[in-house]
Amino acid sequence: MDRPIGMFDSGFGGLTVARAVMDLLPAEDLVYIGDTGRYPYGSKPLGDVRAYAAELARSLVDDVGAKAIIVACNTATAAGLDELRSELDVPVLDVIEPGARAIVRATVTGRVGVIGTVGTVSSGAYVDAVARTGAPVELVSAACPGFVEFVERGQTTGDEVTVLAERLLAPIRDVGIDALLLGCTHYPFLARTINDVMGPSVTLVSSADETAFAVRDRLAELGLLRSDGGTGQHRFLSSGDIDLFRDLGGRLLGPELAHTERWPLADDITTNNTTNNTGDPHATT
Repeated sequence: MDRPIGMFDSGFGGLTVARAVMDLLPAEDLVYIGDTGRYPYGSKPLGDVRAYAAELARSLVDDVGAKAIIVACNTATAAGLDELRSELDVPVLDVIEPGARAIVRATVTGRVGVIGTVGTVSSGAYVDAVARTGAPVELVSAACPGFVEFVERGQTTGDEVTVLAERLLAPIRDVGIDALLLGCTHYPFLARTINDVMGPSVTLVSSADETAFAVRDRLAELGLLRSDGGTGQHRFLSSGDIDLFRDLGGRLLGPELAHTERWPLADDITTNNTTNNTGDPHATT
């Protein structure tokens, strides 16, 4: 029970889920890896994302002894959740199923939307998850390439973000939905802009809180909740620029990011990203 909860994302987006888990389960230890050395995941082949997810999850289990894994990345969930659950001997929780349950509860008209990365939307993961709820809703989806990059740069408002949002959101705004699921953990950081574009009649739904509730319930079911009433310790690791992760992550999450560490396998990522098939570490692809 005293082992930490492990969590990973392609970068900063999963911090929304981390915040929700920390607030709901303050006694739990948490270890978060932001894979900023390889972000963004949304435009990458799902096979590559599946391999990244397996590497990150295995590191959390083997290196820090995680008692459960939260895949705080929609693209990674869509790419490899089933494989992770079959390969790991700890519970693996995702953000897609909780998000699907939240969006069907939020709608009045039965017409809802979801936005996500190209990888998540093309996978059909949310279409399947909403269908599994059995709710009589009509779901429209739209990919929003560029949103993650704005968040990762710390640019969450402004004319550039608004222009992109207006262009990408127009197709789903025009079909008259009344609830919109932010199907990427980065997107809540753009909520103000998205809300302005979609208008007051559309309710924005984030899966972060629902995921935290799902984690609590699953750990309680397995007898893995920490019960000593202490205050949990939180570790944040990054595969990329530590200073950037600490500074931007601190603005997005809070002072907990002040002691960001380098992920132990980050040097391997740097080598792989700068080496082409001929083995020349100075070549680009």
